[in-house]
Amino acid sequence: MAADRTFEDLVAEGVAVPTEGWDFSWFEGRATEARPSWGYARSAAGRLAHTTAALDIQTGGGEVLDFSLNTAAPDRPVLLAATEGWPPNVAKATALLRPRGVVVVAADEDASLPFADGTFDLVLSRHPVRPHWDEIVRVLRPGGTYFAQHVGPSSVVELVEYFLGPLPEETRTARHPDRERDDARAAGLEIVDLRAERLRMEFHDIAAVVHFLRKVIWMVPDFAVEKYEPRLRALHERIRTEGPFVAHSTRHLFDTRKPVR
Repeated sequence: MAADRTFEDLVAEGVAVPTEGWDFSWFEGRATEARPSWGYARSAAGRLAHTTAALDIQTGGGEVLDFSLNTAAPDRPVLLAATEGWPPNVAKATALLRPRGVVVVAADEDASLPFADGTFDLVLSRHPVRPHWDEIVRVLRPGGTYFAQHVGPSSVVELVEYFLGPLPEETRTARHPDRERDDARAAGLEIVDLRAERLRMEFHDIAAVVHFLRKVIWMVPDFAVEKYEPRLRALHERIRTEGPFVAHSTRHLFDTRKPVR
């Protein structure tokens, strides 16, 4: 059990776990996060079963798209593509998705989407770093849908501020669904549905904290065990004596449509 293990052993374990892809199964038994009520991956599967050409933006290691395809089977788009910018994830997504007929394209998250105008009738994305609304609108056909789950404002802020201290208000309110709704409308999308939830997270040992901050690198951008060793050690003692460290993630679901003009 983690309670019987030393700080050094737990940190070493958190450092050793590979960070590629978006498979979070390693956290089982040592960290938990409540899931949004809308069930994004299954909802995306329902959309895939009724479309002909679909694109998954910033697919990570392809795990979420792969799950949605399994759920949608045997119905699936004739044309299915995915983009990813981080080379280790590109390799992982290619190995997972190419045998399923998905074209995986290496594309930086800030670059234009490497597809012609009006190619897709469905664009998906789970936790994009930033939604590039003009590009999403450009590659959608008239009447097409952008269906995505975004990370919301102040997500896991309790853990971030434990290491970085109080964040400026502009940082805490970034990714707000109202702001993103306005940006989507300005780009030409109609909002069909927008829902937001705040979800409880628990970290049961310091290995889970270390691995989480290595995997989700934008939380504490300069994170390194050596740099934050005193804070990590203090948090280890806090978890050991007081129980899990509690934080909250925020998520919002976008269901938008490109008008038929």
